[in-house]
Amino acid sequence: MSDETYGREDAAQDAEACAEALESLDRIALDELSFSDSAVDAQDEVHEDTEDEGSDAKDAPDEAEEDDSEADDQPESDTGEETVLLNSLPAEDSLTRELPGLGSAPAVDETIAMGDIPLPSVPSAREAEVRHRKMSPKRRNLMVAGVVAVALVAGGAGYAAWNGYQQEQAAAAAANAHTMMSVQIGVHAAGLDCSTGSKIPVQVSGQDADGSSVSETLYVDEHGRGIKLLPGDYTLSIAASPIAADGTVYTVPTTKTQVTVKSDGQDLSAQATFKLKVPSADTVTDDQIDAAAKYAEEGGASSAAAAKVLQQAATARRDAAVNAVSAQKAQASRDADARHKATDLYQLDIPVEWYGKVATWQNGSTLCIYLGDDANTPLVTLVAVREGESFTPDEGDTVLGAANLGNGYTVYASGPVYPYVVPQTINGRTQNPVSTYPMDTAIELVELTTGNRYTYSQIKNVLVGKDGKADGATKLETDYLAQILLPSIKAQD
Repeated sequence: MSDETYGREDAAQDAEACAEALESLDRIALDELSFSDSAVDAQDEVHEDTEDEGSDAKDAPDEAEEDDSEADDQPESDTGEETVLLNSLPAEDSLTRELPGLGSAPAVDETIAMGDIPLPSVPSAREAEVRHRKMSPKRRNLMVAGVVAVALVAGGAGYAAWNGYQQEQAAAAAANAHTMMSVQIGVHAAGLDCSTGSKIPVQVSGQDADGSSVSETLYVDEHGRGIKLLPGDYTLSIAASPIAADGTVYTVPTTKTQVTVKSDGQDLSAQATFKLKVPSADTVTDDQIDAAAKYAEEGGASSAAAAKVLQQAATARRDAAVNAVSAQKAQASRDADARHKATDLYQLDIPVEWYGKVATWQNGSTLCIYLGDDANTPLVTLVAVREGESFTPDEGDTVLGAANLGNGYTVYASGPVYPYVVPQTINGRTQNPVSTYPMDTAIELVELTTGNRYTYSQIKNVLVGKDGKADGATKLETDYLAQILLPSIKAQD
């Protein structure tokens, strides 16, 4: 059997396969389309019957001549359907027609032959309408089935693209789950510079995206940067204090916070912020310094030697603070001893505000507190009086207060009302002034007897004024002495 024979058989088999496929597609349900086509075909048959009756007699001779000539020149069609589509068209609607204005010129064929397959020309509106009416429902269904098949193929391609995208996303998520992510937390540590001191140790515990448990210590600088973790859920806390270059050791916060790491460069400061306060240096313990030095050596400092230097700085700073506090306490004790005064009946403490600015003299149960080295300028004189006896102050003095000792004696405090006397003396007034005072002395006397609550000019212009009344000035001084001096007067043990 020749190759040509084999080729014909293969072509026949291919044609049968195509026909079966088209018949299969033809069975696709197109209810709406079939209904519409049936209505159109019914109307077309009625319309065509009417037109054909009127036109058959008129066009019969021409159609006969054209049919005879065309039948001689063209091969027979394989299917009756194709013959109907082409030969049943009116002459004016045929694919081969006379050009307007040429009369009896030969007709011009608008198709271009390419082998045995003609390329169709663009149909007119009339031709398109006629073709649609003449096309069988089966053929239209086949065309729609082809469109549906193309849509299905396109949909399959879209699904494949979407599925590929989903797979890429899943692969990216899986890759991220095994990629270390840099995160930032919030920290506040006054005066800390991790380039010269040690970093802050952060205790991290939790579970990464793979379900593996995590428990490790990581280190951040003063800006909260330095932590790298796999995506997951973690609990963060401060493990120990860092050590600043000057030896500062911080109070470690006890708070813990939970975070979720999702992406690289994530800022967690809104969820995790730690404040490390600076305590009084003398309160820092050896245990705090040792813990800070341990973490500095394990990763907080550039080297073990650097960690050792920081530990020494912290110890020296703490020891210096302890010594300073001890010295202050010793001085305060000496000052307290110096301020403490005693007679045979009572004891008291010189007010702190007066200490170093006054001196005292005493005679039995009488104690006088005067300004500086001037014994002639007393601030207050204290006298113990047995209950039932009266007390009269010296000339020019006023009783400024009294303290009952509870042992049958009362201590009276008396002296000049300096907020009243001094402005009068400076102004040259003569209402029983004790003496005259230089301005700096006058100001100091007013400050000591009023506790600096008013300036000299306020006392002069407001409390005393031009009317010379002393009630406001007297009350000011008595109230102040009642606060700072009288409470300390106690009976002698």
